[in-house]
Amino acid sequence: MATNPSSSSTRHDSHSTTAQGSGWSTKRIAITALFCAVAAICTLFLEFPILPGVPFLKYDPSAIIALIAGFAFGPATGVAVSIISYLPHIATSSGIYGMIMAIIATLSLVLPASLIYKRNTTFKGALIGMCVGAVVCLACCILANLVITPIFMGTSTEAVIQMIVPALLPFNVAKIAINCVVTALIYKPVTKALGN
Repeated sequence: MATNPSSSSTRHDSHSTTAQGSGWSTKRIAITALFCAVAAICTLFLEFPILPGVPFLKYDPSAIIALIAGFAFGPATGVAVSIISYLPHIATSSGIYGMIMAIIATLSLVLPASLIYKRNTTFKGALIGMCVGAVVCLACCILANLVITPIFMGTSTEAVIQMIVPALLPFNVAKIAINCVVTALIYKPVTKALGN
């Protein structure tokens, strides 16, 4: 039986980097790499304390980059940026502890937000997504501090619990608020500039 040349030529090639639809196009791969690089620069060189009295709790704007990536290109891209951009932490003074905590904090915000925004690609959808992501992120950050910090920092769980109200809670609330407010202000112009 003869085949239709036109149908075979337009058949989806799942292995092609230029595949249409939900595949990872060359442009998407390149922009994801760019997002990862910018986020990595932020987390390595733009860290600074935002809470008086606890200088070891530092903020960096890398989660903003990951949020924008998730909104612009979907949850998979947001997840990729949330993980890959923090891998260089292994070679820094914060080591694997800093990498794990940063990934948990960013991923728990970006993934819920981008999943919700994917279903409702409006400003309202973005706000709802970030609100849900904020709650999930805050819970994950506190839980991660209770479980992971005693292991890597050699301190007791009781000592970490005593830090929740005066330090960990306000720091994470402030960090999440900054990330969400800035993202809400700039994600649309950035998305349009990327041609998406």
